[in-house]
Amino acid sequence: MSTIEARLAEMGLVLPPELRAPDGSALPFRFVRVTGERALISGHGPQDTDGSVARPLGKLGRDLTVEQGYGAARLTALAILGSLQRALGDLDRIVAWTRLFGMVNSAPGFSQQPSVINGCSDLILELYGADAGAHARSAVGMAELPFNIPVEIEGEVQIRP
Repeated sequence: MSTIEARLAEMGLVLPPELRAPDGSALPFRFVRVTGERALISGHGPQDTDGSVARPLGKLGRDLTVEQGYGAARLTALAILGSLQRALGDLDRIVAWTRLFGMVNSAPGFSQQPSVINGCSDLILELYGADAGAHARSAVGMAELPFNIPVEIEGEVQIRP
């Protein structure tokens, strides 16, 4: 078991399997694209442990609280880690988290997107530490997100061969 997987187990966290897309949806792309020493991460949303889209759904500032959004971003981090584990075979191959781009399904007037995306950033920093886990980041509001998910996060990591 890798160091990161051991930390996840100690925290009682489980990586979800590959996303079970909602009925009628086609997802003809890779969730992780490895090229050289980089792994590019497609947009992920929160998933349950069975691979389905996690609930609750909706807009921050109307349907969900900041705390619920933070939890959704944390679940999204686990979904990203699950995809990276499947693509890389070992989460310890990640030497640096370089970039995260967080999108928040926001009601008009909602402006706490950074607090929501902290759910992802905090988990990455807790698992990888202040050096390897440090990342550049954006957190922006969106009018709509696929399947009405509250957050979508994409990013990039540096990996060892």
